[in-house]
Amino acid sequence: MLRRGETARPVCAAACILLVLLLLDHSSGAVAMLGGIKEVGNVSNSLEMDELAKFAVDDHNSRGNSLDKLSFSKVVSARTQVVQGTMYHLTIEVQEGGNPRLYDAKVWVKPWENFKKLEEFKPAVTPSTFTSADLGTRTGIPLTNMRNCGPSPGFQTVPTNDPNVKEAAEHALKKLQQSSNSLTAYELSEIVSAQAEVKEEDVVFDLLLKTKRGATEEHFKAEVQRTVDGAWSLKHIKAQ
Repeated sequence: MLRRGETARPVCAAACILLVLLLLDHSSGAVAMLGGIKEVGNVSNSLEMDELAKFAVDDHNSRGNSLDKLSFSKVVSARTQVVQGTMYHLTIEVQEGGNPRLYDAKVWVKPWENFKKLEEFKPAVTPSTFTSADLGTRTGIPLTNMRNCGPSPGFQTVPTNDPNVKEAAEHALKKLQQSSNSLTAYELSEIVSAQAEVKEEDVVFDLLLKTKRGATEEHFKAEVQRTVDGAWSLKHIKAQ
């Protein structure tokens, strides 16, 4: 019983807090905790996930964040997170410059407001199956013989801070300078991305380099090869 002068506190306060923390997952009938992340099954046959992934790719392209326009291929995996609406965590395979790439995206959706926003879009962090020994520039360590062991064929993402990658970038920059008529030297600002393919007799690096020449910043796509005897060669380099 309330005494004179006391203010009544709504009885439903606790219930309101509970409703904020516990939201109903209508697709399964289960109750999901706010902020909890759940896997989405059978993404390969989900038109909803495809539409969200295409939205993410299109939005990313419209911002001019990539040198090459990305082309949607498929959704690799998807998870949902209950927020004020739903946050979709997507891993998307795209085609970039003719090569397959993986990106992680976050798309925030509030259906009752017809709201959809790309919160994040970045290259997926995938562990490389290559070691420094595979990349072949450690003293006394030969390149992996692909017939017997080592990583599977094809280009794979490798760390941009790997010493082998850095040496490949330096070789590309050296050859670029030699072929240039400019008296101003090229400086390496950043190795934006790096992939490598290990073969029986060599390793090929596919690099995206950000360079500086005076006050001018440029991007170059370079492919550098290293043979089993340690010889470097620049296969091609072009401005992006």
